[in-house]
Amino acid sequence: MNATNNEPVVTSYAEAPTKIVTAGGTTFAYRELGPKGGIPVVFFVHLAATLDNWDPRIVDPIAKTRHVIAFDNAGVGASSGVVPGTIEEAADDAYAFITALGFDRIDVFSFSMGGMIAQDLVVKHPDLVRKLVLTGTGPRGGKDMDKVVGVTYWDIFRSVVARADPKEFLFFNRDAEGKRAGKAFVERLKERTTDRDQPISTRAFRTQLKAIQRFGRSAPSDLSTITQPTLIANGDNDRMVPSVLSHDLHARIAGSDLIIYPGSGHGGIFQHWEKFAPVTAAFLSEERGE
Repeated sequence: MNATNNEPVVTSYAEAPTKIVTAGGTTFAYRELGPKGGIPVVFFVHLAATLDNWDPRIVDPIAKTRHVIAFDNAGVGASSGVVPGTIEEAADDAYAFITALGFDRIDVFSFSMGGMIAQDLVVKHPDLVRKLVLTGTGPRGGKDMDKVVGVTYWDIFRSVVARADPKEFLFFNRDAEGKRAGKAFVERLKERTTDRDQPISTRAFRTQLKAIQRFGRSAPSDLSTITQPTLIANGDNDRMVPSVLSHDLHARIAGSDLIIYPGSGHGGIFQHWEKFAPVTAAFLSEERGE
């Protein structure tokens, strides 16, 4: 498990240094950890998120045995450029980033908007992706996905009134268990104390939200072309990307595995990280799909 260029192996996402690579005129910020060599696992992040929004309780277990790479989308965080107006363009940006790092084969871990970008990426570049993890997401043209705008703004308003992080409302149920899980998740995101990203701008956030709305109102993609081993996961009460859309993905992608966590919402994988992290690490470590 030796890193290349005599670099020490970073095992904690909270301690992974931020690096940059330029592709197509855009400078992408990224962090990597875990043993280098072989096929990396590239993490595709959610709406409004930066590098600082990945839960270390999910990243670190995967990075024990795999080379993990997370990146800021164009126009977000420490990456330069402009936030694209469509999910397709975001997928093109991701492809430019991945190829700039010199990879022609990756595994994908994605959450929410990141899962939409990942779907467009694998449909356009099927030979690039070996394994696919889609969480808290749904297919292009999925029923009621375009309602994400109203849900998002309402939950942001509720969080302001409650003086809480919006993710506590958007990602978690507002029962006792959900409130505890939400606060614990937000605290975990603070474990990195240096070299943190700037939050997304309001303009960039609105652009991403409109891109998701367009994705939801578009004609469906032919996901029957996805033959890669695919793991789909969500909570049973996802208000942002309705849980039924995870079942829809499962039906569209032959041979996919589906996990629905009870008593949880959009951030079900974060609420149930103790169960989800080892399952996902095992899925990504399996040799099938080579």
